[in-house]
Amino acid sequence: MDNDTVISTTPILLDDAGALLRTLDDPARLWLLLLDLMARHLPCDACALLRRDGAGGRVLVPLATRGLSPDTLGRRFELDGHPRLQAIADADGPLLRFPAGCELPDPYDGLIPDLGERLHVHDCVGAPLAVDGRPWGMLTLDALNEERFDGWEEAIAAWARLAGDLAAAAGRRAAMAAVEGGGLPVFDGMRADPDLDAAGSGPAMTALLAEIDTVATSDLVVLVLGETGVGKELVARRLHARSGRAAGPLVHVNCAALPDALVESELFGHVRGAFSGAVADRRGKFELADGGTLFLDEVGELPLTVQAKMLRALQNGEIQRVGSDRHITVDVRVVAATNRDLAAEVREGRFRADVYHRLSVYPLRVPPLRDRGTGILRLAGLFLERNRARLGLRNLRLSPAAERRMLAYPWPGNVRELEHAIGRGAIRARAARPTEGGVLTLTPADLILDDVGEGVRAPAPVTNHAAADRLAEPLPDLPLNDAVEELQRRMIRDRLARHGGNWAQAARSLGLDRSNLFRLAKRLGLRA
Repeated sequence: MDNDTVISTTPILLDDAGALLRTLDDPARLWLLLLDLMARHLPCDACALLRRDGAGGRVLVPLATRGLSPDTLGRRFELDGHPRLQAIADADGPLLRFPAGCELPDPYDGLIPDLGERLHVHDCVGAPLAVDGRPWGMLTLDALNEERFDGWEEAIAAWARLAGDLAAAAGRRAAMAAVEGGGLPVFDGMRADPDLDAAGSGPAMTALLAEIDTVATSDLVVLVLGETGVGKELVARRLHARSGRAAGPLVHVNCAALPDALVESELFGHVRGAFSGAVADRRGKFELADGGTLFLDEVGELPLTVQAKMLRALQNGEIQRVGSDRHITVDVRVVAATNRDLAAEVREGRFRADVYHRLSVYPLRVPPLRDRGTGILRLAGLFLERNRARLGLRNLRLSPAAERRMLAYPWPGNVRELEHAIGRGAIRARAARPTEGGVLTLTPADLILDDVGEGVRAPAPVTNHAAADRLAEPLPDLPLNDAVEELQRRMIRDRLARHGGNWAQAARSLGLDRSNLFRLAKRLGLRA
């Protein structure tokens, strides 16, 4: 391309700047429009805008992409694992061009959908972006053909300068809006959890994230609801990170894992001599969370006796250590989570109505994975990139058939099941076949998902055929007591398999108290 043509493309920026400036209040639209214009005016097969995040800005988070597979938006590119991105970040000039023979692997190899199945990028330009003199992110442009960007360096540099100016302007606009609204200046998901940030596409998740950010600035008690594996803990972390208590502690309590005899001591603490083994005073979780946030995970598993003692803490922040007559006042914001229907538990007498109403001041429901549409693929990108780094691959991607399979599957185990499916699929595929130039493609067979019909949107019942087979096996020729114990072992293993290893839920389905199930399992050799 001759220089006159390059120069003639540069003034196009002036015409487009007005449309871009009008979207400063909506960064998601801003970056999409920017890349749309770049893809229209520059000869690239793909382009991406990435922002620095994490400790020391060592992680790059895609804010918008064009021409790349949908899972790219969920990937998190660590500079230490991507030497080409590191080279762009360290560049002294406005641009860094990588020739076709560059030995540094391109992070987008295999991620540019192409009918010819060309996996590798052959021309690449990167531009580091700074805001107020500090590194902010980068702009990347890639092409599948060699020498595509010859003569386009000046035009690309102009777009990169515009991207940096827009990032600075949008950041100032967001900071001003936050100050006027009394909140914290958060821009483009800074301080967000990477897992939840990757899952934040689609109407359902976008609405949830907006609601989280709205209630985060208050001190209201929040009850996070949702199925097992949807990411309720991530919601709690975001609530804390975006609150005025972010500098304080976030204390996590798994209520389902606490032995009944120690629940009260764990939550409220104890004094020396309060019970056998209490050799010193000990602070409970409420005291440890003073000035911060206390996250009560699986709150529906708390015994009724402890619920009664927690009411005062929820009402006015007063707690009392076990064995002490002194009341202690704490400043704690409580976030609770459960996969149970607490209203139904109240009706059945298994949960106190007064505690339920204190916990459900502001309920947040996390949508199941099957209701997140193509956001499933974006979240898959997060796990693909993690497994790529773990297996030392140039890249790890999904075949089009695997993408369709993921969108059709109902995901009864939600995000946790998705993570496990990709992890085991990557290991199986790595062992089964060689990579294509370092790029490994996962197929539906690698993912090992249960068969479901196309378009199924309802959750399939969770079954464990191996456990069912064990339960149905004929009992061995044993004395009666031994046979009874063997049947008990089978039933406990079966219920644990049905409930994903949750002992509290298994105990409830067997009609036992959780502590009694622990003791029985220990006697039967199922627990240490």
